[in-house]
Amino acid sequence: MADYYELLGVARNASPDELKKAYRKRARELHPDANPGDAAAEEQFKQVAKAYETLSDPEARARYDRFGEAGVGGAAGGPNLGDMFGGGGLGDLFDAFFGQQGGGFGGRGGPAGPPRGQDLEVVADISLEQAVFGATMPVAVRTAVRCDDCDGSGAAEGTKPVTCSECNGRGQVQRVRQSLLGQMVTTSACPRCGGVGQVIASPCHTCSGDGRVVTEKTYQVDIPAGVDTGSTLRLTGRGAVGPRNGSAGDLYVHIRVAAHERFVRDGDDLYIDLPVSIAQASLGTKFLLPTLDGDEEIVVPAGTQPGKEFVIRGRGVTRLQGRGRGDLRVRVKVEVPTKLTDAEVDLLRRFAEGRGEHVHAEQGLFSRIKSAFS
Repeated sequence: MADYYELLGVARNASPDELKKAYRKRARELHPDANPGDAAAEEQFKQVAKAYETLSDPEARARYDRFGEAGVGGAAGGPNLGDMFGGGGLGDLFDAFFGQQGGGFGGRGGPAGPPRGQDLEVVADISLEQAVFGATMPVAVRTAVRCDDCDGSGAAEGTKPVTCSECNGRGQVQRVRQSLLGQMVTTSACPRCGGVGQVIASPCHTCSGDGRVVTEKTYQVDIPAGVDTGSTLRLTGRGAVGPRNGSAGDLYVHIRVAAHERFVRDGDDLYIDLPVSIAQASLGTKFLLPTLDGDEEIVVPAGTQPGKEFVIRGRGVTRLQGRGRGDLRVRVKVEVPTKLTDAEVDLLRRFAEGRGEHVHAEQGLFSRIKSAFS
């Protein structure tokens, strides 16, 4: 979805009056009655309604400015207009066409009470070993926690929140108006208490009446075996607490697996290169290969070619939410020496001659002297 401010055609510091004026104009332009059969205009009409619904609410607007659309979705406690007739923006829609300040069939529903806290995100850097076998690790996050001095109420010591006199604790106010369509009832959050149903006469000095303070908190997170970079863990209720004893949001832990010095991961399989010399590949040998589970014996048969792959079953990555593990794939890498002694050069030349292979190799000083006296 496009930026809410761009949808309404206003600056990010637009005042509430500017938002309302822009919304009326856009609603008139895009209303389905003015664009019969135009599906694109109808979709834009829905988006504009959602944009105004969010930006006209100070708390929702603050969340949107900070987190974007993710901060005002259903998970974050913000409004979510699923269709053109949902939500509390319908009153302003009638306002746009009939010139009234409110009206509609409904508004913000739900019981009075403090809003839910924000969802938080953090990145956890783990090793390949932790990804393969799982681990428990600390994750630090800066978050809002309940204020201990007021026990989250927001009220100063010796006082307590009082019932809002404007909404009588309901957190909502209703207005009844007459329009061309008959009697319209608008329900909206109480402007005096912000929908909480209570007001703070004497705010707590520590949290200034918010009921929460910001601090750094550390959680022990269980990393399941098999995760990979891009995996996300959701910790319900470990996000920021809401103001004045509001429920906590969730904490989303994004996994990032560090590169390993020996192994390369491909899905549930691990790959490793096994360097062998020409002689070892030709005559065969044995190796003790270090793996994540300990040493494994690898038998390299005589005549093994470069790129030959040996598979060790069940020594790869644990399958996430599945059974067993992937495989460890060992790829033979034949290393050709770049520096040879005169004796080695002579030996290789005679080896090539015996096989009828043409080679070109410069003789070393000792070989040239030996040839001169032969």
